[in-house]
Amino acid sequence: MSQRHKDRNLALELLRVTEAAALAAAPLQGRGLKEEADQRAVDAMRSTLSSVDMRGVVVIGEGEKDEAPMLYFGEEVGNGMEPEVDVAVDPIDGTRLTADGQPGALSVVALAERGSMFTTHVHYMQKLVVGRRARGVIDIEMPVEWNLRRIAKAEGLHQHDLTVVILDRDRNHEMIKQVRDLGARIRLISDGDVAGAIMAALDTKTGMHVLMGSGGATEGVVAACAVKALGGDMQGRLLLRNDEERAIADEEGYTPGKVLGIEDLCSGQNIFFAATAITAGELLDGVRYEEFYAYTHSMVLRSASGTMRFVEAFHEMEKLRLQGVLPEQVVLSV
Repeated sequence: MSQRHKDRNLALELLRVTEAAALAAAPLQGRGLKEEADQRAVDAMRSTLSSVDMRGVVVIGEGEKDEAPMLYFGEEVGNGMEPEVDVAVDPIDGTRLTADGQPGALSVVALAERGSMFTTHVHYMQKLVVGRRARGVIDIEMPVEWNLRRIAKAEGLHQHDLTVVILDRDRNHEMIKQVRDLGARIRLISDGDVAGAIMAALDTKTGMHVLMGSGGATEGVVAACAVKALGGDMQGRLLLRNDEERAIADEEGYTPGKVLGIEDLCSGQNIFFAATAITAGELLDGVRYEEFYAYTHSMVLRSASGTMRFVEAFHEMEKLRLQGVLPEQVVLSV
């Protein structure tokens, strides 16, 4: 990436992308329409990405897990101009949260230099995420107690004062029991572990210190981009549940059990990341509607400058309807 392109803040251009996806999906929050909300977000994100000055390739996308026809692995996005970048997208991190009207659903996009992002077709990944104070002290191969003691020391806390974010899944229940036995607090999340990783990596605002357990592998790479831009640390390890997934990993050149550090997950030095909330959560306020405007709340990161922005925006409702972002047939409670 040339110096000229390093000096451009593409993250602010990505902000338009995540805002468009969030605004497109938000009218369906709480309506039980999971697939429809996801499709609206995908359509809006793809359309807006086409206007961004970049020659992008989707390396983390909707993928086979969601049987997505757009924003798939290998799809070219952007208007074809420089720079050449890897693109990681998650039009809705938390489609079930959106459908159920639950907190924490985000629309996210990340960019980094071409060839810098880890890519895989394996569905799940074990993850360990911390903020900058605990950078360099974690080891995903070590027991939960070992990691929590070291994280607590780095944070200047007793381990009982740590808050651990864990995705509420059967495969994580043994880890949940171990954390509770050690006396640490747990914040269970039902979905949306990109937001969970960001909250663990943030030095301010959330009061959470570490994310542990397994979640989506593609979401792990998206999260790694944000964590690195925030100065935090992360390790991952693909969760290979059966022979088919072991064969996929072998084809991709992944050694079973190999620990992926944050540089393995995203080696880029010029990372741009944007997230816009769809439903209200602890990290960001969700889309809400007023008489004339739709409100969005976003986070924008740029690793080169170390800048973190929280952006509130008001979008004129009538113009959103004219643009097709807000369909006339969707009735809003204003």
